[in-house]
Amino acid sequence: MESSPTSVWRRRSALRSGLLTGLAQVVLALSAAGAGALLAHRFGRNAETDGFLSAYGVYLLLVLAAQAFRMVVVPDLTRAAEGGRLGGETRAYALAFLSLAVPVSVLVAVFSTQLADLLTGRLPARSADVAARALVVLVPAAFVQLLAALAASALAARDSYGTAAAGFALGGITSVVAFAALSGSHGIVSLAWALAAGATVALAVPVAALLRDDALGGAWPERLRIGQRLWHLVEGAAVPVSLQACYLLALRFSAYLGVGRVTSFSYAYLAASTLVGATAFSLGLISSAPLTRRGIDAEAAGRHVVYAAWVSLVIVGAAAGVFALVGGRITGVVLGNAYGGGVGRQLGQLVVYLALWMLAWVGFAVTFPLVFVADKRWTLLPLAVLGFGICIPLGLGLRSLWGQPGLAVAVGLSTLVMAGGLMATIGWRTLAIAADGLARLALAVGAATAFAFGAPSLALSPVAAALLGLAVYALIVVALRPLGLSAAWAYVRGLH
Repeated sequence: MESSPTSVWRRRSALRSGLLTGLAQVVLALSAAGAGALLAHRFGRNAETDGFLSAYGVYLLLVLAAQAFRMVVVPDLTRAAEGGRLGGETRAYALAFLSLAVPVSVLVAVFSTQLADLLTGRLPARSADVAARALVVLVPAAFVQLLAALAASALAARDSYGTAAAGFALGGITSVVAFAALSGSHGIVSLAWALAAGATVALAVPVAALLRDDALGGAWPERLRIGQRLWHLVEGAAVPVSLQACYLLALRFSAYLGVGRVTSFSYAYLAASTLVGATAFSLGLISSAPLTRRGIDAEAAGRHVVYAAWVSLVIVGAAAGVFALVGGRITGVVLGNAYGGGVGRQLGQLVVYLALWMLAWVGFAVTFPLVFVADKRWTLLPLAVLGFGICIPLGLGLRSLWGQPGLAVAVGLSTLVMAGGLMATIGWRTLAIAADGLARLALAVGAATAFAFGAPSLALSPVAAALLGLAVYALIVVALRPLGLSAAWAYVRGLH
């Protein structure tokens, strides 16, 4: 039954696995939030946190590339599974990745000081020292996450998502527990070792499942094609890495605004990415294999983007409204006294300023897998260069005009350009349908958020206004169901 694309078992299993994948993303987000809160409470907001979070941005860049590669390789492994070649293809990809991971990790260890100086810029020497020690651990840990993503992709090719989801969730929990245990005696860099421990767990769980099912056996491919497989990685990771590079650039530009600004932007970005990752990333991931089997045209791709965005952005609207009103209080409670008062309000407002980035990132996350389903990859490298290239003048210009809010808008605009480019890669019809649908959706969600939270804030305290705003927003969302939310939910449920 598992091999039949039309079986009832597959449809039910895929829906359940999709929910598990989303739940795993929530657990990962909560784990990251827990680690961030612990980091804030124990180490505050200073030159050390700026240094570590600068290095952590590199880790996020590589991990994002690893997660994106799940979208890249699932179509290839799905076709290999249909032909009985899954084990050999998976081992060949693993060998290719190791041929890259080992020398890069060695080079980072050798040149960690120089890389840290580049990342921290004008920050104090203590920042560069912490960043250098963290990079030596974080880069190999990120490559372990890449191998974990490969193992999860092999399971996805067999219509199994739950095991990998459990591995990633358990890995996130392991990281938080390890950091809590080590931070008191080993300092801030213990978070790097905790992330390495979590990555190891995330890899071990899916690999154990594949070994148990003898899914890694079989003959090697006739040609290993190490270079071609690495090129697939480079090609597929180009746009996600460019997106993360824009974030690193924002951190670098934030460093010129003073000590603590890098930390604030990092936490705001973490909060914003948490809001969009659990839904948009999960929907993109679970759609890759079934759409590979059935195929998709330009018009269907446009509708897919709009429907998936509906499910994600209605949640983002509520969270943005809450952060606009009580973001400062939330950050003060979660992150500690160093993030209360004006710092907390600034951080909460940064999350709201990242609303454009959240809209653009949702568009990217649900479109990106379709590029590989349709096997239209030729624009990826030019798009990555273009997106990062425009982020530099936008970041410098908007920072001088608006400070950190300007940096948030610059990252959002760059992401929007890359997301639109991906849609155009699939087809101009895809771009037209998706752009129209996303514009209408953004207008609807933005207006609902402004009314639901803005009106109560004129007469009530921030906390009371946030609570009433949530209730009003929920009623508006229910009223908007005939305009697209019901159709979107029905589409997602029937995706497989």
